[in-house]
Amino acid sequence: MSLDGRYDDDNIFAKILRGEAGSVKVAEDEHTLTIMDVFPQSPGHVLVLPKAASRTLLDAAPETLAPLFAQVRRVAAAIRMALKPDGVIVSQFNGAPAGQTVFHLHVHVIPVWGGRPLGHHGGDMADLDDLRTVAKAIAAELPPR
Repeated sequence: MSLDGRYDDDNIFAKILRGEAGSVKVAEDEHTLTIMDVFPQSPGHVLVLPKAASRTLLDAAPETLAPLFAQVRRVAAAIRMALKPDGVIVSQFNGAPAGQTVFHLHVHVIPVWGGRPLGHHGGDMADLDDLRTVAKAIAAELPPR
């Protein structure tokens, strides 16, 4: 899929946002939902989704982006406190050639540790109990707004 196109209300993130599909939630507010990536590149890999329907960063309204990236920063800080990584990757893909696989705007926040290679984007599915444990640890460290 290219950068252009119609928003698909049946994408997995739209279904998660409507409560039609499950996820391991880290946090939720009026503008965003933060969930664990079930195909993580490292332990603690989360996704921050805007609740507004946008395919990519390029078609999102400015009023969608401000709370989205405020939440990305909060989540990165919580990951830093909860998991003590050596670094944090914040990535966002636009269009299939850039690596986007779900066409609902989302931001990856990925903890990294020196000497531990990252898994592949969309690689192996994680154990849901492990995801729930890490989600609780991250949620407990979320700084106030």
